[in-house]
Amino acid sequence: MLQGNIDDYPGGIVLPIDKPYRWTSADVVRKVKFIAQKHFHKRNIKVGHAGTLDPLATGILLVCLGKATKQAEALQAEQKEYIASIELGATTPCFDLEKEIDKRYPYEHITREMVEEMIPRFIGEQDQIPPIFSAKLIDGTRAYEMARAGEEVQMKPARITIYELEIVEFELPRLVLRVKCSKGTYIRSLARDVGMALGSGGHLTGLQRSRSGGFSIDQALKMEDMELIMKK
Repeated sequence: MLQGNIDDYPGGIVLPIDKPYRWTSADVVRKVKFIAQKHFHKRNIKVGHAGTLDPLATGILLVCLGKATKQAEALQAEQKEYIASIELGATTPCFDLEKEIDKRYPYEHITREMVEEMIPRFIGEQDQIPPIFSAKLIDGTRAYEMARAGEEVQMKPARITIYELEIVEFELPRLVLRVKCSKGTYIRSLARDVGMALGSGGHLTGLQRSRSGGFSIDQALKMEDMELIMKK
């Protein structure tokens, strides 16, 4: 369930946390730090995470304590796996449910066979345009800050790799995909691109990070588990 003994701080602990819906990654780090401070009776506790998850996503967030914070960059660079729920036939400005639908498109023409034929074009190394509502830095400013201020945002493509892509569920207008990908892949952008490739629109309605490197979702700790473990 975790890498390192829970009482091995500051030797180094990696906690695979199942991030709750609507929590930011920073919220999880703050909560873990608060629990750890009480458990170890220390105020100066090193805590960080390896790979941000959007507030509307759930699943594995690797939280590093003590010397394990030095592993964060290497852990973040490992492959990730996601289960992505996409609604076809509609788009939003941020490519997920954070904002209201802005456009609707026909989707009745889409078949499972069309999706299966489309999938191979997204596998492999490729350039991906990140969402404007993202934490990407543009001249020192977060893209989402510029977008919210009404400024025009020009996003540069980022080089990413999708290793595996398969259909988990298909029932129009809902499409669920399993995605195995590299660091820096925006699944929200993939949802947009899949909709466009199918001659429609698409936005992300649900996302779970099911694997991060060697950690899978069935190993992840709920936040309430963390509190129980730290009370022991």
